[in-house]
Amino acid sequence: MITYCKNCVMPGTKPDLKINHEGVCNACESFHDRKEIDWHERRQELDDVLGRYRNKTGENWDCIIPVSGGKDSTFQVIKMLEFGMNPLCVTATTCDLTEVGKENIENIKKLGVDYVEMSPNPLIRAKLNKIGLEEVGDISWPEHIGIFTIPVRAAVQFRIPLIIWGENSQNEYGGPAAASNNNTLDRRWLEEFGGLLGLRVDDLIDQDGLSRRDLIPYFYPDDAELSNAGVTGLFLGHYIPWDGLSNALVATAYGFKVSENITLGSMVNYENLDNYQTAIHEYFKYLKFGFGRTSDHASLHIRRNRISRETGMEIVKRLDGKFPWEYLGKSLEDTLKPLNMTVEEFSNICDQFTNKKIFQKDSQGNLLRSKDGSLIKINYDNP
Repeated sequence: MITYCKNCVMPGTKPDLKINHEGVCNACESFHDRKEIDWHERRQELDDVLGRYRNKTGENWDCIIPVSGGKDSTFQVIKMLEFGMNPLCVTATTCDLTEVGKENIENIKKLGVDYVEMSPNPLIRAKLNKIGLEEVGDISWPEHIGIFTIPVRAAVQFRIPLIIWGENSQNEYGGPAAASNNNTLDRRWLEEFGGLLGLRVDDLIDQDGLSRRDLIPYFYPDDAELSNAGVTGLFLGHYIPWDGLSNALVATAYGFKVSENITLGSMVNYENLDNYQTAIHEYFKYLKFGFGRTSDHASLHIRRNRISRETGMEIVKRLDGKFPWEYLGKSLEDTLKPLNMTVEEFSNICDQFTNKKIFQKDSQGNLLRSKDGSLIKINYDNP
């Protein structure tokens, strides 16, 4: 039996989610605590931090903003420009960039910023996509590493100390830039924050013919390089109220494009628009832990009193965990081609990473599926 938070729709199977004796999860508790935050004071703290790192001579950029072209990174750029910062925007090209993703990256450039893009070798990345999928159940593993390593490498190369990240899942933490001393990043902090999922880059050397030179974009600079450049970072969501829907509305007003329809496995049309592989990544989250992006969105909107928990649960039952036959118009078969993988081989990998304790099975122990091939959870709410 899966236990769910009685306030939102999150299951207890989510990693690091804790449900207290009253049946409320720590994510809901954290959101409730944020209501007590003095946002005016936080904004003053942000002004102080930005003031310390703003380039006084105008000879270099004030900060680096890692951007994907999504709603949140678009919002970050808008806010930094409002705050008078002169950012260098850095993109680590996504694994399988969508058409709307291309448009949204071009839109960020038009906001009035300098911009650089690093596109790792697609042949190497396809190998990493396949290794990530087969070994840790994450086709997007190289993207999730590169979105952290590449902006940090740029910070060292261009000697720009401050990196502006968006939301931090641990909301109470503003980032090392806020510290009065010892505020420089080190590789240990970066690797913990970046999330390697137990698969270290060093371990990939000699796999499928990979050498260290093939993996340069995925390594962090060493501690000496980070220290010499004084690289540090902050989470903007610690200093200003952070809300995906609000960010999307602001970004849209500045040219950000949304999807015509809600995206597969989601209940919104403004998120996860840049990568055709996203549906696969989200589906594996559902297989492992019994929740997908719809559960994430529904829980966020329930906490903000936009929808009731009952409505959220019905939406989750209808939309969460759909088998990724296609995403934003691209078929699963075509998405798997660069990996030299068939849909049948993909399905076998899915079975390997499925937590069979949380899905319905027949009398022979075979997983039951709906008409569209999606798995059926043993329960969708508390008794």
